Order: sequence, then structure tokens, then C-alpha cells
Amino acid sequence: MEPWLEGGWGFVAVAGLVGLALGSFLNVCAIRWARDESVISPRSSCPGCGSAIAWYDNIPVLSWLLLGARCRGCGERISVQYPLVELATGAIWAGMVMLYGVDPEALRGGLFLTLLLGIAVADARYYIIPDQFSVGGAVLGFLLAFWSPAITWTESLVGGVAGLLLLWFVAWAGEKAFGKEAMGGGDIKMMAMIGTFLGVWGMLLTLFLGAVLGAVIFGPISLKTGKLIPFGIFLAAGAAVTFGWGDMLVDWYMAWAFPSG
Repeated sequence: MEPWLEGGWGFVAVAGLVGLALGSFLNVCAIRWARDESVISPRSSCPGCGSAIAWYDNIPVLSWLLLGARCRGCGERISVQYPLVELATGAIWAGMVMLYGVDPEALRGGLFLTLLLGIAVADARYYIIPDQFSVGGAVLGFLLAFWSPAITWTESLVGGVAGLLLLWFVAWAGEKAFGKEAMGGGDIKMMAMIGTFLGVWGMLLTLFLGAVLGAVIFGPISLKTGKLIPFGIFLAAGAAVTFGWGDMLVDWYMAWAFPSG
């Protein structure tokens, strides 16, 4: 029996609703932490008129739809980022419960993918990966490894240290080779966080996938405009793919590279 069937759709629905609420808070964290602001105060307000947003205008997804994507007070347009992040986070948490059931691994997966989403949003908007996501996430990943059947605490610790040192070396070598900063400190700390959740091999696969995605998707834009590649977005995507399908990708590659017989 599939894990989610053991508890029925009720647990999946509850997980999705929890994810929607977390997604609303994640929007606040991604924006305010990137600007070095508190997520506690002041209350969320409209950037156009500055009026505080009432609770009934802050219901995930629903309020955005009912308001027609505009502020109730001044009519300022509300970015589609808000409902999209809420929906994505809701889907993450519902998906984890469908996959693992009501289990610590569902919690670990939900938190990891939520952290990655927050990093992607912050890096896309501000070219900043807040330490609260990366350093805080690394501590969280290490602690959760004590309850995970997928990774031991030693694998988590080694993965975190390896991710930190590897990206630090890549950044150092790139600066020496090109005479300018090749990678931000946020990317380095982010890879440490990824290592604590995925271990050494998962971290390496993430780095490979992130580099490929960044080069293919944003590389031509960077060459044409001179803009830096927001590498955190592509590392986040690579880490999400690795978490979901990493073992399958490695098995496929090994079968292709080293066919038996």
C-alpha cells in the first residue's frame, strides 16, 4: 500500500494547507531576509500606499484571487510571485506526505524543498542567498539526519563540510584565474546546506546539474547582457531534482557508462 493511502487523503490535504501557510511566510522571509529586515515586524503592508494588510486580505492564494491581484486600498498590483510561491509550497508538502506518509522523512523533504524555494526566490530578486536559509538550513539538515533512514548524521556532516570546502575552492580558483569574484559566499554556504541534506554524492550531483542548467538557461543571457548568473536558482533546481530522482539518474548513468556484458 502506498504511504499516503495508509492515512487517506485527509493527511495530504492538511499537509497542503500547512504548505500554503508556510508559503505565505516564505514570501516574507525571502524578501525581508534578503534586505536584512525583520520578519516579525512591522506587519506586511502594501508597497504602494503603505497600509497594513488585514488578515482577510492575507489568506494564501484566495485573497489574491478575490482582490483581483490588487491592493484593496490603492489598487497597486500585487505580484503573481505571492500565490505562485504559496501554491508551490503547498504542493511540496502535500507531495511529501503522498510519497512518504506521515513520517519524519516527509518533514525532512518538505523543509529541504521549502528552503530551496526560498533561496531561489531571494536569489532571483536580489542576487542574495540569506544566511537564515543556508546556514540555518545546514544546521537543520544535520539535526534531521538523526531521524532519517536516507542519510546518517556522519554522511550529513561530511556532505556539509565537503560542499563548503569544494565551493570555496571553486570560488578561490575562479578568482585567481579571472581576477575577479567568480562565486558569491551565499553559494558556498548554500552548498554546505545541500550537503547536509543529500550527502557528498548528492551534493556533487547537485553541483553538476546546477552548472549545466545555469549554463544552458542563463549562460546566453549572461554573455549578452553581462549580468551575473544567479547560481542559487540553478543549484536549488539541481538539488530538488537530486532529492527526487538522484538515485535513478546515477543508476541510469552507470548503466550507460558501464554496460554489463
